[in-house]
Amino acid sequence: MKKGLTSLVLVLVLCICTLAACGKNKTAPEDKTVIRVGSLKGPTSIGIIKMMEDDKDGTNYDFTVATQADELAAGIIKGELDIALVPANMASILYGKTEGKIKVIDINTLGVLYFVGADTSIDSLEKLSGKTIYLTGKGTTPDYVLQYLLGQAGVEAKLEYKSEAAEVVSVLANDKDAIGFLPQPFVTASLVKNDALSILLNANDEWNKLQGDGGSKMVTGVTVVRSEFLEEHPERVNAFLADHKASAEFVNSDPAAASAYVEEFAIIEKAKIAEMAIPYCNITYIDGNELKDTLSGYLSVLYEMSPESVGGKLPEEDFYYN
Repeated sequence: MKKGLTSLVLVLVLCICTLAACGKNKTAPEDKTVIRVGSLKGPTSIGIIKMMEDDKDGTNYDFTVATQADELAAGIIKGELDIALVPANMASILYGKTEGKIKVIDINTLGVLYFVGADTSIDSLEKLSGKTIYLTGKGTTPDYVLQYLLGQAGVEAKLEYKSEAAEVVSVLANDKDAIGFLPQPFVTASLVKNDALSILLNANDEWNKLQGDGGSKMVTGVTVVRSEFLEEHPERVNAFLADHKASAEFVNSDPAAASAYVEEFAIIEKAKIAEMAIPYCNITYIDGNELKDTLSGYLSVLYEMSPESVGGKLPEEDFYYN
């Protein structure tokens, strides 16, 4: 009787130990946190358009498309967004404002700025001397880039600021001598509406000429994440990066299919304009060491020209996610 009781106790102990061991080895539940993503109406949203299309039910992402970069900055600072696609210099400014509580995780667009006008004799920066150039956003990326290009080329021109790109397009339609400095897709939209206009100069090409071999690239848009979110949900952030890369590759390989989604999500009103603009949008996906080398070089150029353009000082090493 005692033997049987002892055997029974041993069996029960073994079962309990086995169950405990199974509990310890149990795989952690999959992180299904929905990522709140903000992007700007334009090339940055075009780059993630396949993600928007594939996640219409909101299983993985909650997308917000803003018209102003300040809206995205506020969302990150207040914790209302987890990831945001913002202008490159704004990422540096946000790093300072949040005391290092954001990281940049990829570059999503390179140069998207172009000189537009009716005077096709303008084929160099030097020929902009004495001209009036219309652009949007004093103290924004286009403004800093334009001032850098003109300054390096030794060109003096008058700059006229408008509140939005549509106003610049309107000026170009009524003044054949006016020069516009616009980003895509507004460049393509203006050319479609007015066949007298042409792309006169590609700012990306002019930047590269001034920088020379081994110089920095122009970086328009980057993707940032709140550091707290990254620490709590690293697998979800890595999943976002994989999806972002695949979406950018899709857009560049099939502009026609991508442009249909762009119209569907009201990023650009007409799919045809989106299809024409995509090849000029320099949509990309750059991460890791190349991200750091490319972005740090660009921010250094801006800092040398105007420290305030990057928030007063350059970000520390922990700004770059690798």
